[in-house]
Amino acid sequence: MHDPAARRRLVGVLAALVIAWPMLTLAEFNPAALFASGNLQVIGGFLGAFLPPETAPAFLAMLLKATLETLAMATAGTALAFVIGAPLAFVTTRALSVSRIGPGPGRVRAGVVRQGGRSVLMVLRAIPEIVWALIFVRALGLGPAAGVLALAITYGGMLGKVYAEVLESTDTRPSRALLEAGSSRFAALCYGLLPNCAQELVSYTVYRWECAVRASVVMGFVGAGGLGQLMDQSMKMLNGGEASSILLVFLALVLLADALSNALRRLLA
Repeated sequence: MHDPAARRRLVGVLAALVIAWPMLTLAEFNPAALFASGNLQVIGGFLGAFLPPETAPAFLAMLLKATLETLAMATAGTALAFVIGAPLAFVTTRALSVSRIGPGPGRVRAGVVRQGGRSVLMVLRAIPEIVWALIFVRALGLGPAAGVLALAITYGGMLGKVYAEVLESTDTRPSRALLEAGSSRFAALCYGLLPNCAQELVSYTVYRWECAVRASVVMGFVGAGGLGQLMDQSMKMLNGGEASSILLVFLALVLLADALSNALRRLLA
């Protein structure tokens, strides 16, 4: 059967290729290099060193300690990020703006406050967490405390941005009716917006916690502690078995995050 949108789809694919091809060239993307002479042998030898995983009691004790540090870092960082992002999302979302109901003296001030909050969120999420980790490692020394602050700042901007967008994209009629009836903005949030988007907000928060667990690996390479620092030591010593055990722990943590997200969504359903 003839697809009436075939020409439009073809034009879209060709436009995507025209845009993507220069970007791939600029990024020096060349998959054929993986299959060059000797490269597959090097990759196979490197991956072969990961088997079998390390199971020595002394290493497993260090792995457990590093795992607890990573969980503590990710959880504390995400909690502080929520403390930063949630109020900024409350301030910047238009769905809770009383000044949008009608003309009033606070319209200009509300617009300035919203734009200021958005600027703060943009600055927070614009600087990668690895940069903040480098700064805090210099200020606080080696350890997970630097990672917690780095995650809190960057992820606070991310959470605030996404929270505001989720609140604005949901059905805003209940909150608007509450505001028009004289309700406070906080009550409009709790009874007008959250019942419709709580599952999505919780799901994204848990996902961001999962990202914080993975980000702790990268920050561990600059001295922020946790599994990342242990991975850095294992890779420098060319100990593939230890690296394999660490990667298995990361897989288990991701599975834990998925199970937690599903459980919370069922609880809120």
